[in-house]
Amino acid sequence: MTQQPPWPSPRGNCRLIALMTVAALTLLPEAGALPFLFPRFRPQINWTQPPLERWVIEEQPRSIEPHLDLVSHPNRTHSAATSGDGSDAEFLQRLVNIRHNQTSTSRMLWYDVGSGDGLVYPPFVDKALKLLNLKQVAFEIENSVMSKVTCTACRAGSGMLQHQIQSGKTDAELIRMISDYCTNLNIQSARVCQGVAQLFGSELIYVIKRVNLSPDELCSFIIGDGCGDVYNPYHEWEVIFPPVPKPPRLADLPIPMEAAPFFKVLHISDTHYDPHYAEGSNADCNEPLCCRLSSGRPATPNAAAGKWGDYRKCDTPKRTVDHMLAHIAETHKDIDYILWTGDLPPHDVWNQTKEENLAIIKETVKQMVEKFPGIPIFPALGNHESAPVNSFPPPYVNQVDISISWLYDELDVQWRRWLPQSVTHTVRRGAFYSVLVRPGFRIISLNMNYCNNKNWWLLLNSTDPATELQWFIYELQSAEFSNEKVHVIGHIPPGHSDCLKVWSRNFYKIISRYESTITAQFYGHTHYDEFEMFYDPHDLNHPNSIAYIGPSVSPYYDLNPGYRVYYVDGDHDSTTRLVIDHESWIMNLKEANLYGYPIWYKLYTARAAYNMKALRPSDWNNLINELTNNQELFELYYKYYWKNSPARPTCDAECKKRLICDCKSGRSHDRKHFCSDVESKIDEESSKSWKSWFYRGLTNSEEQRTASGEEQTTTELWSPIDVVVVNIGG
Repeated sequence: MTQQPPWPSPRGNCRLIALMTVAALTLLPEAGALPFLFPRFRPQINWTQPPLERWVIEEQPRSIEPHLDLVSHPNRTHSAATSGDGSDAEFLQRLVNIRHNQTSTSRMLWYDVGSGDGLVYPPFVDKALKLLNLKQVAFEIENSVMSKVTCTACRAGSGMLQHQIQSGKTDAELIRMISDYCTNLNIQSARVCQGVAQLFGSELIYVIKRVNLSPDELCSFIIGDGCGDVYNPYHEWEVIFPPVPKPPRLADLPIPMEAAPFFKVLHISDTHYDPHYAEGSNADCNEPLCCRLSSGRPATPNAAAGKWGDYRKCDTPKRTVDHMLAHIAETHKDIDYILWTGDLPPHDVWNQTKEENLAIIKETVKQMVEKFPGIPIFPALGNHESAPVNSFPPPYVNQVDISISWLYDELDVQWRRWLPQSVTHTVRRGAFYSVLVRPGFRIISLNMNYCNNKNWWLLLNSTDPATELQWFIYELQSAEFSNEKVHVIGHIPPGHSDCLKVWSRNFYKIISRYESTITAQFYGHTHYDEFEMFYDPHDLNHPNSIAYIGPSVSPYYDLNPGYRVYYVDGDHDSTTRLVIDHESWIMNLKEANLYGYPIWYKLYTARAAYNMKALRPSDWNNLINELTNNQELFELYYKYYWKNSPARPTCDAECKKRLICDCKSGRSHDRKHFCSDVESKIDEESSKSWKSWFYRGLTNSEEQRTASGEEQTTTELWSPIDVVVVNIGG
């Protein structure tokens, strides 16, 4: 049924950017000059505005009939007061016991067991590359933590590519050159270099030829605040809001009623199912994805891939996905609906085809249908579903050979197993949709690849691709008129550094305008167990929304597989549609491989673990303050963030600042706006800890000298605090 509207936009693929950047930089000797190193350089390119299309939001059908039929679960209860983890104590203790015996593999492109930092280059190259500090660039890109080092490399690389294009080199010559340099410099194996050059080279060259952007503008667009806020008129735009006043905001949201009806919701994300995973194969290879027969034979028994997965650069074997789904179906028989937030194919991004990715999508959909018959599933599109990865041309790119319709049309076919017919128009246009789940309750699924700064097509025109955000506003305004509450789902969190700052800024405004309508957001992509906060842009003391970022099924990498279960305020007269509580479940991968059988268990329950009276935005904001001030609580959060992985690294003050800033930053590339107070508090606490340590050391030294009977003179009676002050001042 349709209705006319009421009133008339992780991890593994980061390696490819590093690879492409380094490969472009290695073209330097071919240039003969260095004009690309200067910001003034701007290639003479005939840039044309993409043609406008006629797609009228108001004419599209809407879902107005409730999609979810309630099922009675008479014995179902949920107690927020207790964690219910007592039966899992032995497993948690075993994780603690084995933690110190597990070593992690450094997260880099180039590996050498004998090297101190894990990176190695041929001797004749190492000295030449020091100028641009590409080791640091590789680290920053792979960890999505950008600085001026990466910015400098990006400017040089993009400028070099523009220079080579201007010099008249053909596409084939450029692609072959990138592949040859990548191979000769041992950046990756020959087949990875060739695959990356072929898959990504043509698309990147196609886009660069058609944009009129300087290296400064390009890199500010892609990297964000790590490369300065360069004004770019081609990529500055604003969404339009309807002339409807914003409802008065409440001082705080009401706490959901205890013992009221609720929905039990499963959240699965980042499955990254690898059909070619092979137990016993090499898990310690030098490619973006290992644990395959093509990865070679393991050099040592410890380098062999485990039966149920591996902490190293390996994705999820089929048996692990099957076992998890069977466990969920048996353990959580009262699930009302499922959120499925994307990233189904594996991380073999140099070797993917459209046909293989579609086959994986079909197979995983079949798994979900078989394991959860009759349960509605609401999917969202990940960045790995396309081939090549991150390639999502907007609708105006409609040439047969580069259009994205091959994916969106198949998604419509597969998703229609769970979704109403009214979503076909928007799914085929941009892989987003809106569904009325229950009276007064709607789910909106967004295609977050239109904010993905690794989606090169957005360089052509980033203005609200596929008109998604304007459609989003229309859906939210319609929901506001109808007194509906909305849950938003997607893949890439809007505050993540992978999201374009201009898109994220507009999205942030939308969340603020419709804060009384949107009661929760759900994303994946990072593979970690975390959350993001949203605030009123004009009053940062007013938190107005919370984004839940679910853990990955894939262990890629250094992680345990996991999933989430939410309890959502259900159908009753005083419902808030807020998340009442959530719990994270994991499988101890090391034990599963050791004993030959996986055991899934509840790691923690949010309210019990963090002593929260509710999960409103204000409660999560209070938790951020507690995490900043309470080191013991932060260490607990850090353990859960890593899904209790025995391979997790230690977290110093800089790590703590980054993680808490991630929680506060629902708007990407704007950390300085949200994080200055958090960073200053952590720095202050770190300074206090250092002074305390220094004072204790001196005090212990004095006590030892006194105990040994050493004679003190007047000149030796000095204050350690004075020494600290003098040292700081110096």
